[in-house]
Amino acid sequence: MTTELTRQEAKANTEKEALEIAALIPKDKVTSIVQKETGVLLSCSKTEHNWNGSTSITLAEGSEAESVVKELETAARTHFTDHRFEVSSDRTIQGTFRVEISDPATSEMYLIREDDPRVIRIASGSPCFTMPEGTYPVGDF
Repeated sequence: MTTELTRQEAKANTEKEALEIAALIPKDKVTSIVQKETGVLLSCSKTEHNWNGSTSITLAEGSEAESVVKELETAARTHFTDHRFEVSSDRTIQGTFRVEISDPATSEMYLIREDDPRVIRIASGSPCFTMPEGTYPVGDF
């Protein structure tokens, strides 16, 4: 489903939502939250794209990433009660626990998992949108 967002709005909204998700982690377990300044565009269809970026959360000494991701899953299920987002979890092929927060109506999604022993990564993807004609969707956005 294409939304009436511009690329800039899609990026800004997705980054804002990723920070809202990161804020669900108790402050005493976080030492820093860093969003990558740029992301990439991926194709949703022949005429549509979505913006994809990432946010890294460095955990405080003594915090275990998998436990924090599991706590975040519980918090997300409570936080996103408007039924816009679905929250699910599984394990990657490497056995890493991960949580997916997604909106099936727009394909917007956030994958949260341990990136390093004390780092959690939120990989985010915006809803699909139509690029302005003549825009080449390659490079950093």
